[in-house]
Formats: sequence, C-alpha cells, structure tokens
Amino acid sequence: MALANKDSRILIVGGGGTIGSSTALHLARRGYKDVRLLDIFQNPSLNSAGNDNNKMAGDDSAGIWGQLGTEAWKIWTTDPVFKDHAHNTGRLDLTSKPEREERLRTRYQGIVDEGRGAGIEWVEGKEQIVARAPHLAHADLTGWKGLFVKNGGWVAARNALNSVGHELRRLGVKSSFGSSGTFKDLILGSDGKTVKGIRTVDATEWYCDLVVFAAGAWSPALLDLEGQCETKGWGYAHLRLTPEEAKKLKGMATTYNHELGFIMEPEEGTLELKIVNEFAGYTHLQKVRPFGLKKDVLMSVPRAHAIHPTDTITTESLEAIKNLIKLWLPDLVDRPLFKTAMCWCTDTVDMNWLMCEHPKYKGLVVATGDSGQTFKMFPVVGKQVADLIEGTLPEERKNLWRWRPGAGDNGTARGGEKAKDLSEVEGWRNDPVVVRSKL
Repeated sequence: MALANKDSRILIVGGGGTIGSSTALHLARRGYKDVRLLDIFQNPSLNSAGNDNNKMAGDDSAGIWGQLGTEAWKIWTTDPVFKDHAHNTGRLDLTSKPEREERLRTRYQGIVDEGRGAGIEWVEGKEQIVARAPHLAHADLTGWKGLFVKNGGWVAARNALNSVGHELRRLGVKSSFGSSGTFKDLILGSDGKTVKGIRTVDATEWYCDLVVFAAGAWSPALLDLEGQCETKGWGYAHLRLTPEEAKKLKGMATTYNHELGFIMEPEEGTLELKIVNEFAGYTHLQKVRPFGLKKDVLMSVPRAHAIHPTDTITTESLEAIKNLIKLWLPDLVDRPLFKTAMCWCTDTVDMNWLMCEHPKYKGLVVATGDSGQTFKMFPVVGKQVADLIEGTLPEERKNLWRWRPGAGDNGTARGGEKAKDLSEVEGWRNDPVVVRSKL
C-alpha cells in the first residue's frame, strides 16, 4: 500500500545528505509536488559523510547489492546530473588474509554466476596487481590477491551532492536550513502514533503527510532505533601533490586493502590525495535521549568537523595513515599531511540499510544505516525509498532492509576488532559537545 501520493506534503529530515537528497531527486522526478528538505546546512550538507572530495564506487557486488551496483554505475556514467562526477579508473579490492580472501572469492564467484564476469578479474601476486596498479610497484605485495573491478573507480562526492542540489532547486523542491531545519522532535496526533510533522530547535512546526527520516550518522541519537544502528568515526588525511606527481597518478585504479586502507586518484584541480586507514572505527559515547525514549541512554554520537573544526584525529589513526603512505607511496613518505578530520557513518549489525516504515509511528519512513556503502549507490538509494513510499519495493529488498532489532550479523558485517571509544585513545582533541545542535 502506498504511504503517500504525488500531492502529499513530504518532509525529508537530513535532506542535505546522501540518502535524503537522492530520495528528494527521485520523488521530484516522479512528479511529487510538495517535497521539503530539512537540515542544519544547505545542500550539500557539511554534516553529511558524502560531503567529501571523493568516494569509492563501482559494480563490484553480487545479489541485491550487485543489482543496485550495476544500476548505480550505469546512472553514474550516463545521467547528466551524475556523469561529470564519475571516474572509471578501475578498482582493486585486495587482501593477504585468508578470511577476507574467502569473502572476496565468494563475491567474485557470485558475480560470475550472475553472468557479469566480464567486468571483474581475480588477481594474485605482484605482477598481476602492479599491471593494474603501477603505483604499487615498490610495495611489498607478498600473498596479496583479490578483485579488479573494471566498471568502477571513484566519484567526486561533494560535487555530485552539489549537482543534485542544483537539480532539486530546478525541480522546485523546497528547503529549510539552520535552526528551522534542525530536528528536535516529531509532532504526533492525538493517538500518539500518527506523525503530523516535525518540530525544529527554534520551535518551527512543519506539518506534513509523511516524514522521511534520513539523518545519516545522527539518526540513532535523534530517533529511537532500538539499537539497530551504531555511529562510528574514521580518520582521514590529505597530502598535496606537485603537478608532476598528480599527472603520474592520474588514472590510477582506486586501491583498497581491508587491513590497511585506501587511496584513489587525486581530484583534478586540487592536487590533493586523500588517504584513509581501514579499521573498525571509533565510537563517541555520550548521554542522549532520542525521540521515543523517556530517559537518557549512552550511545555513540557524531562530532561534525564543520561545527568543531579544531578536532583532530587519533595518534594511532595518523600513524596508520603514515604507514600506508610508506608502504604504497614511499616517494611521498615525508610529505606533510593536512585536512585531517573524522568522517561519521552509522552501521547496522548486518551492514544492510534500515529502510522501512517505523513500526511505532504511522507516517514515518526511516532511511538510514549507511554501513560504508551508500555513496556508491547515491543515484539509486533514493529510488528504493521512493519505491517503498509507493508500495512497489520488491519483497526481497523490503525484507533485507526491514525493522530488525536483535537480528544479528548475517556474515556481511565489517571485520576486524571491536570499535574503540575516542575516550580510550590518545591524540584526539576536541571541545565540549552539544548533541542536539548536530543536525
């Protein structure tokens, strides 16, 4: 059954981010006439994990995620809103660990079995890897193996978000930002269950027929999700290249190693190379009271760099980034690092989206649980939300992204050690946090 029609008033909380703006795009393209974005920042929201130089992307999965990845990459490379921001450099997903190798081989075989084997290769050893990634010529690749994805590479994330923002304005999507776009609580009907709108931190009341709650990493701290999502942060840094160095790395395959981290082609014009180390992420535990709870709870909440620009990254994260440079790009080992910051996402336990109508509140759709894979699906994630609203989302997808507290890991969760809290590690500096001002 449809949750709204084309004349319905629809509010999107977190509408300046990845899922929110993608949802607005698909609704507007389908002819919905009254869609409004709510966010603390203008699109592209500075609070969004997608507001970044670049993100990995590509057709590199099997099953439902493979269907989405194939569709997404086609749109990335053909749709006028997206195509200028996609870079088909190829992508390497490598490992030297048996457990990770088993997962990669399973994924590889799944893609082949689906008839898409022409777009992917299994690579082993230094000769095969360096043939596709010359920048690793000086790296110790003993025991390394994995996937080379032909249809993929990276996307200019911030530019793509901005492009969608321009298209939303052209299509007549409304917006409210700042204090009048910052979520405080839901407005409920007399039954205590039917959502009538949103109240913001400056007491503005926005009434509507449907709310789409797409608040990204802030979702669990603002709305009771019954423990289905956990917000985590990852450190990253940049180094500046000379024009000659950037030219040498132009077209390089995006390179990911589950134990070390990832790098990708420097964005043209900036000469900046982003480096991210890979690990379980950090939590930032604080007492908060999400809407729907009657008492404070301890949970991880983000620390937006846009609001706290003096925050640093941890010593161990910084050292891991330096180690990745030493192993992969030794010629740049002494280059100063800058633009260090934390990127915040929210993971579900099984690494699948949480995308469904909230079981306690009629007229509230939850669309969150990024789990580190949403930006590559940016062109199609909003289509899933729109299909859910119209009652046409396939049952298999509805089941995968259903409300599922306590469902547990189905084998797709991030591997590695348990996340540490920032209070337990050295090097991270910050100023006092006020949780409710984050969205």
